[in-house]
Amino acid sequence: MRKSFIFLLLISILPLQAQEILKSQSNCFDFTRLDAVVKIRPEIGEVTGELNYFFDVLQDKDTLFLDAKMMEFGDVLLNGDEVNFSANDQFLFIISDFSKSQNNRLAINYAAKPTSAMYFINWDIPSSPETRRQVWTQGQGKSNSNWIPSFDNLSEKVEFDISYDFPVGYQVIANGILKSREKLNDSLVRWSFDMAKPMSSYLIGMAAGKYSSVTRTSTSGDAMELYFLPEDESKVEPTYRFSERIFDFLETEIGIPYPWQNYKQIPVLDFLYAGMENTGATLFSSSLVVDSIAYNDRNYINVNAHELAHQWFGDYVTEKDGKDHWLHEGFASYYALLAEKEIFGSNYYYWKLYQTAEKLKELSDKGKGEALVRSGGSSLTYYEKGAWALHILREQIGDAAFKAGIKNYLQKFAYKNVSTADFLKVMRETSGEDLAQFEADWLKQSAFKADIALESLRKSTFIENYLNLAALKKYPLEEKFEYLNAALEFPVNDYLGQEVVHQIAGYNSPQAISLLKKAFNSNNLYVRQSIVMDVENIPQQLKPEFESLLNDESYLTQEATLYKLWQNFPEDRFSYLDKMRNSIGFFEKNVRMLWLTLNLVTPDYETENNSGYYKELVAYSSPVNSFEIRQNAFSYLYQIGSYSEETLLNLLDASVHPNWRFRDYARKMMDELLKDEKYKQQLIEVSEGLDERKATYLNSKIKA
Repeated sequence: MRKSFIFLLLISILPLQAQEILKSQSNCFDFTRLDAVVKIRPEIGEVTGELNYFFDVLQDKDTLFLDAKMMEFGDVLLNGDEVNFSANDQFLFIISDFSKSQNNRLAINYAAKPTSAMYFINWDIPSSPETRRQVWTQGQGKSNSNWIPSFDNLSEKVEFDISYDFPVGYQVIANGILKSREKLNDSLVRWSFDMAKPMSSYLIGMAAGKYSSVTRTSTSGDAMELYFLPEDESKVEPTYRFSERIFDFLETEIGIPYPWQNYKQIPVLDFLYAGMENTGATLFSSSLVVDSIAYNDRNYINVNAHELAHQWFGDYVTEKDGKDHWLHEGFASYYALLAEKEIFGSNYYYWKLYQTAEKLKELSDKGKGEALVRSGGSSLTYYEKGAWALHILREQIGDAAFKAGIKNYLQKFAYKNVSTADFLKVMRETSGEDLAQFEADWLKQSAFKADIALESLRKSTFIENYLNLAALKKYPLEEKFEYLNAALEFPVNDYLGQEVVHQIAGYNSPQAISLLKKAFNSNNLYVRQSIVMDVENIPQQLKPEFESLLNDESYLTQEATLYKLWQNFPEDRFSYLDKMRNSIGFFEKNVRMLWLTLNLVTPDYETENNSGYYKELVAYSSPVNSFEIRQNAFSYLYQIGSYSEETLLNLLDASVHPNWRFRDYARKMMDELLKDEKYKQQLIEVSEGLDERKATYLNSKIKA
């Protein structure tokens, strides 16, 4: 009778209540290893699996939980025997007389059609090429239990040995060492991976696609497998530039060898974030796969270093709960910044600190600052304020004590969970210092300590010079001309040169023109870029200099320059369009789409090709393209007021896209279009034949 009562109670409790019970479960059960076969059928978006969890019972208990969202279960066996079980849309419940014992086995057969955490990219589009079809996971938070029964509680660490059955012809990459690759039949291959150490479930990661790879080796002998799509082979060097150097630096700086078997980096289409630190297998956005020109404006280095740093801070040593999240993100941000300092120098390091201090101060001044140790904080708090806290702590206790403390911290809590109190205790013991004031100022106080930050920043001669230069903003140009002119002497500092341009952009006097000419002649890519970004009305006498920007190795510069030249000099539009005809730009085709749009709205320019150019622009909004490309296309089509039926259908598809940022963008665009009766009627007309999700969303908007 007791079992029945507990069972009814468990299946009826709210998920939040169940999570609290799940947290206490780790006191009674210790799951040690998973041996699993996961079968992925991407063409129908289905996952089935055969799992064998091994665990010890630490205390007598009558109920065991696994997180398992919206799953169906077949056989469930405990030590080879059938066991009472049931499930709701959140959990799998095992009811039995669990008594203290070791090496128990829980066998589970299940099926799922995940709507999150595992994403099936382009498999539902018959026209999509195989090279654009991928499957990947994103489990950060409490998401992986959408596709594999597991543990949302970060404190349950397991050695996950998983095999994946996947259609033939694709590469599967996942956590751990690839033990074997076995062709099961003409259509299916089994990829078997082995993990040697335990980790939290949210760090399970896999990706499948048409990948090629290169392997590089760190100084300490660790293998780094770097993946790419075959058509991106020429981008491997600029994308993965400095990867070995970053790896070597972090091992040396942290003082603990890389704690996992190997390291893989895999770019994926339509990824939800910039990157994700799955243990030994970082996934990152394909938009960060760059050529040598794009590298100058947007590269993978920070994300590369950030996700690698997580292999120690987050994966190796894991927070106990959300209020300690800065132990992951603050540490990864700080060590990524140190790696960038190693590559780009101390000016870069202090400039990044200065920029984040400005953001944190602005938030704090508005009364919206947040304590670092808290649940539900913003990314700015966990990442940037967290990095600042470590920077200040290092200054306070000194390099030697800081590095020794970090090493002791990682060694003491290897493969375990920690709190901020645990970290501070180690740092106090190592440094011999009382860190109470540090804790109060940087971890518990919501306000940002801008005065302390400024004092630290002023230790950099570069920042001192920058602040002195920035202080001249309020003075007339004639009073500060000599100072600005001196700042543009060769070699020009990136940031000082840009500040000069900011201060003269609104002037059109001979003095301002002379300074702009000097800035152009600096040949500093970023100073030249700042000119086109800041100057709206191009002076006639600077026309040749602005035209030279079209040749700069920067897609940001090329895009802004093409538009401003087209805008300022209508008589030369044809020549500018001719020159930039073959430029594509970044991953999202920023220069190409601007060119197409300007082409379509320029009277008498290649009018015979307008239909083809318009079709190309519309095609970029298609679901076969990555969301970054699609969003750019939607934006330009909206600007020229030309949403065709095809574009509207593509926008409806975007309105239910799994990437929430893109989905929100598409829905806001939909709201704007529905204000126009013409578009509203078109949307009603195309609503027939839509799938249920799209039809439900559209009907809700039309009837609103």
